[in-house]
Amino acid sequence: MKQIHVAKHATEAHLVKGFLESHGIEAVVRGEFLTSGWGELPTDLCAVWIADDEQYQRADRLLVDFLSGKLARDAAGNSWACARCGERLEGQFTACWKCGTPRP
Repeated sequence: MKQIHVAKHATEAHLVKGFLESHGIEAVVRGEFLTSGWGELPTDLCAVWIADDEQYQRADRLLVDFLSGKLARDAAGNSWACARCGERLEGQFTACWKCGTPRP
């Protein structure tokens, strides 16, 4: 298990965890319950760790692109239509906001 990201707070850590899991990379958040004592504790307590060390390079590359906004910029021009309800969606969305159907 390797640490991939140190978060400022638990919400950020869970956002990163969810992003990695949406790309098939198992991740866990550690230290989220210690953040209430940050006044006196080191600031690297809340972190995201990946379960499979062999996926570290891929996870790191995805995370850099995600946090820099590159993935959103790349997907912005790729609109799509929901196969279930026909709603038109912008490229960065992975599921239909109208009916919840995942992007094909």
